[in-house]
Amino acid sequence: METPSPYGTSEIHDGTHTLRYTLSLPYPVEEVWAAVATPEVLPAWLAAADPLEPRRDGAVTLRWLNTDERGHSTVAPGKVTAWEPFRVAEYTVDIHGRVRFELEPAAGGGTVLRFTNEVPGADSVRLDCLAGWHVHFEYLREALAGRPADWSAWTLDRWRELRREYERREPAG
Repeated sequence: METPSPYGTSEIHDGTHTLRYTLSLPYPVEEVWAAVATPEVLPAWLAAADPLEPRRDGAVTLRWLNTDERGHSTVAPGKVTAWEPFRVAEYTVDIHGRVRFELEPAAGGGTVLRFTNEVPGADSVRLDCLAGWHVHFEYLREALAGRPADWSAWTLDRWRELRREYERREPAG
């Protein structure tokens, strides 16, 4: 991976973890939008999206292409809960809760991607998700650089490393 992704942060309120990442990407908004909001590019770094109805209240099902420690892939049906082309794509799906991508042009070129994930669960879920999103954002950077993920080569090694790091840096509470 060329450029590591910044670490995410988290907070908890009423049993829901809010995870946040801010990424500065040296790609135009249109390319980043395609990566976070089209079924053609989402699989290059995150998940297959079928269906993905590009409108508020449209149906979406995200099928992660990597697996967990038990060899299971996540399938998360839900709804598109916000849709403003080239600005906001938000999906509220089973398992992962609310997943929001906000894009804005960066000063001097490129795109600032602000990501928020609201997910209920125990602290272990928070740590799993922080590490998982971090890995996927590394894959996003690679995909935008023309190197889509090779899901057949997926291992949990990087995720485990990041999970330990998040546990060290992000104490519970």
